[in-house]
Amino acid sequence: MTEKTEPQEQHLVPPYKPTTVVIKDMDKSKESQKSPKKPKPLGESRSAVLRQELMVFLGNCGVLGSGMVVSMPAVTLNQLHDETQPFWLNKDESSWFASINNMACPLGGLMVSYFMDRIGRKHTILLTNLIGLLGWILLATSFMHQNRDLIYAQMLVGRALGGIMIGMFVSPVGVYSAEISLPKIRGRLILGTSLGLAGGILLMYCLGYFIRHNIVLIFSISCCYQLMATLLVFPMPESPSWLLIKNKEERARKSLRYFRGLPKNEADFVPEFEAELSHMREVAAMSRTTAASESLGQMIHRPEVYKPVLMMTTFFGFQQMCGVVVIIVYAVQIAQEAGVTIDPVLVAVMLGIARIITTLFMSKVFEQWGRKPAGIFSASGMGICMLLLACGGWFPESVGAWHWVPVACIVAHIVFSTMGMLTLPFLMISEVFPQRARGSASGIAVFFGMILAFVMLKIYPNMQAALGTSNLFAFYAFVSFMAAAFIGTFVPETRGRTLEELEERWKTGKFSRRLTVANNLKDVELHEVFLKK
Repeated sequence: MTEKTEPQEQHLVPPYKPTTVVIKDMDKSKESQKSPKKPKPLGESRSAVLRQELMVFLGNCGVLGSGMVVSMPAVTLNQLHDETQPFWLNKDESSWFASINNMACPLGGLMVSYFMDRIGRKHTILLTNLIGLLGWILLATSFMHQNRDLIYAQMLVGRALGGIMIGMFVSPVGVYSAEISLPKIRGRLILGTSLGLAGGILLMYCLGYFIRHNIVLIFSISCCYQLMATLLVFPMPESPSWLLIKNKEERARKSLRYFRGLPKNEADFVPEFEAELSHMREVAAMSRTTAASESLGQMIHRPEVYKPVLMMTTFFGFQQMCGVVVIIVYAVQIAQEAGVTIDPVLVAVMLGIARIITTLFMSKVFEQWGRKPAGIFSASGMGICMLLLACGGWFPESVGAWHWVPVACIVAHIVFSTMGMLTLPFLMISEVFPQRARGSASGIAVFFGMILAFVMLKIYPNMQAALGTSNLFAFYAFVSFMAAAFIGTFVPETRGRTLEELEERWKTGKFSRRLTVANNLKDVELHEVFLKK
């Protein structure tokens, strides 16, 4: 057993900072000017990082399935509009087919807020996969009926279950990633959710490109993939933070040892591991105390809860209103309306490739630039792309005569959106909420964001008919520039901050000097020397 040290000041539990300190003897001769190679902190060793990445990858396999649900209308609506087929949809029916999953997304957000704190992160991910699998089964078997109304109803139910899966997958894998990792690698692990979503969108676009006239085969392939993603959840250990909150300390200890790259044999004593476990135990005890004394209604009145909820809800709102999801869902149709002269399905595949390539580099961008500058750059670039598309319709004899502009702008819009507006909300939703309210608060933010997503997708055909294609692009440009202003004014920088430091920021309006420890190892060493003196 290790001895717990009392904090020097009365405050929130100070954030755990993994350090490997090498203190030099100042009196020694200068013969060893070169400092020895310092070992990495426990959670950043090669074996630990590989274990964390593997488990996050397994969790995100299901997210890839939700990406397939998002983009499926883009590659199936052309066939479903074909009146020569035995089964086809009119304009109103197809808008419901494309958007009903987003109507169900808010329900998924509410469900995840309930289940994530009660059955755990792992079992919430498993439940989400099972719901998605049921949705794909309904879609794949819908054409087994002869009754047209029954086919259409079963397809809508299947799409709605897919929407519940999307709403539920927004937060649990990201929260799981944040809780098993250290601040230095947290960003790239959480970004795996965006990468999984991008991979699913690209996979569906590719299926639509190669299988254009057999949507039943597309549904069947998707169903088989979702079954595999469901089975891959079983090897995942539960989050040690959640296990400690539920007083399952033995399982939490084993889980944390796994994620810190330690062997199962506990004969060896690792002080850094014991220090982190002790810190997590204290945070969990404080969360249990608060949860026991406060309901969700009481917690929501606390600034560290309602402030990030309002910020993330607004962030999700801007994400939906600037046309990001509309372009993903209606990629083929928008490419046709923008005057693209090449195969519009190929344009959709190009969008998927551009997005997944950009996502691969986003962890480095977020860590070097920070979240806030990346978000401002992203929203501004999207606004410029939409404005150029609008100009192509306003000035057909000049800008509209450049046939490469529509393709370039649509692809660039996806690249810019991936650099911030499309990925940042999913990344930050796992960072900005206090642990005791993380499941419920993230569910509330997702709930309102997904309601707006449904509204924007459902009214897109009506907005396009009322405003015209060019004016609609101009509307998306205006919202994008407003989003850039919002990010610059209200979104905090979370790079390199621990989850406890972020909670302190919402309480006080700034990062506390006492809680902030320098990220650079030299400053950490000086801090340790000062404490020892």
